[in-house]
Amino acid sequence: MKEEKIHIRTWRSLVGVATILSIVVMTCVATGCMTRPESLAAKPAGPAAEPKALTGAELYAINCNRCHPERSPVERNAAEWKTILIHMRVRANLPAAQANTILEYLQANSGN
Repeated sequence: MKEEKIHIRTWRSLVGVATILSIVVMTCVATGCMTRPESLAAKPAGPAAEPKALTGAELYAINCNRCHPERSPVERNAAEWKTILIHMRVRANLPAAQANTILEYLQANSGN
């Protein structure tokens, strides 16, 4: 009987340790502590090292098509596109630089 109690205690201790380790691992994975720091990550050399900047047309297609069909830039004039983009920038959570690039594309190709 005494040996049985020792085994049960040992089992409970192991389960407790396993539970704690599981929580620690999940926390590390969730917070990203198991990823390599950027300074240690291998970086490609040469022209592939810098990401290609997307054009206004590409940004427009990527961001605007998420919610509705893409409109042709000639459907609106430059002033209308500016008003629309001010509103849609907030809704689409666009960074200012991307919004400006899209606006330049739309206004350059608008139906003045």
